[in-house]
Amino acid sequence: MSSVQIQCTRCKNVFRDRAGRLQDGYSRQCPSCEVVLFFAEDSQHPFIKRAMRNARKVRKEIREAEAVRLAAPELHPARRSRSFAGRTRSAERED
Repeated sequence: MSSVQIQCTRCKNVFRDRAGRLQDGYSRQCPSCEVVLFFAEDSQHPFIKRAMRNARKVRKEIREAEAVRLAAPELHPARRSRSFAGRTRSAERED
């Protein structure tokens, strides 16, 4: 889940945007009423606060999952595509 739900401050419509984009200084237009929403850490509007808080949480979870994945490569065996495995076998047969 790399996206967060955002509720429009004007029409109350709910839409999604990527958590990586939702940072201080980001602006987004509501797909329904086309009002421009400005995302700031010090915003007083509860819809903006909730979206920013959820985006921070999702980004943190993504960073932690990436750190675990990089720290324990033996848990995730190397994956090769079938086409790559096929080329390797054909190269072995030619020798």
